[in-house]
Amino acid sequence: MHKLRNSRLIKRFHDYENHQIRWNLIGLCSRGGCRETAFIYAITSAAVTHAVARACAEGSIESCTCDYSHVSRGSPKGAGAPGGVHGVRDWEWGGCSDNIGFGFKFSREFVDTGERGRSLREKMNLHNNEAGRVHVAAEMRQECKCHGMSGSCTVKTCWMRLPPFRIVGDNLKDRFDGASRVIFPNSGSLRSGGKKSRYNFQLKPYNPEHKPPGPKDLVYLETSPGFCERNPRLGIQGTQGRQCNDTSIGVDGCDLMCCGRGHKTQEVVVVERCACTFHWCCEVKCKLCRTKKTIHTCL
Repeated sequence: MHKLRNSRLIKRFHDYENHQIRWNLIGLCSRGGCRETAFIYAITSAAVTHAVARACAEGSIESCTCDYSHVSRGSPKGAGAPGGVHGVRDWEWGGCSDNIGFGFKFSREFVDTGERGRSLREKMNLHNNEAGRVHVAAEMRQECKCHGMSGSCTVKTCWMRLPPFRIVGDNLKDRFDGASRVIFPNSGSLRSGGKKSRYNFQLKPYNPEHKPPGPKDLVYLETSPGFCERNPRLGIQGTQGRQCNDTSIGVDGCDLMCCGRGHKTQEVVVVERCACTFHWCCEVKCKLCRTKKTIHTCL
């Protein structure tokens, strides 16, 4: 059930890429180990990490605060720098950094519940969950605010901030396109000895000529089924009625999305979730917005 809750969280949080790919985020290949499953697990884990880290900084969670671990650090200009005075810093840590440490830890405890790493499928899930979190942490960026007379920026106050989640999603989509099919090198070593060791393993590429997957790579065990036609047994909805992009030559384009069946175009008023906020724990609340759009739908 925890995986279902996480899938609903990510779908409400951003509805990310669901309109740009042939397969649906919810329910697809959930019992198998296909490439699409890898993306679902990774982006769910990333969404939880991102949402909690940001919520800590916003004061929405009582059990965590901003990340103040950088406060004592800074960057001295040095006497040799232009306009610099020895021992005087040109910027200092301040403000309120997103708490990526708490978000990372919470995501592990929440998303990885039940994944003990005793089977190859569980190790696949753990790897992809961790990859999602690693992508979020890797996108932390320094933001600064200038202080000084007339905008002279004599001193800057800086903090660490997560990017919009769409950036993380784009990175994971790229990893989905290049995901690695894997096997476990030694079936006798699948059994894990606890929380610490369940993340300490290396999956082996299915093709021995490929390099082993890295911490940011997505991994899968089996080839994907076809997604053009509806298949209730596999949880595949098909692409009939799906929206597509009539100007794109990629997977979101009408030619590929509609599997050559063609598409129709119409003007519609759509109601979409907007201004979404994360509330501890674990709910996303959104407003509803009405907009007029031209949409293209697969026949």
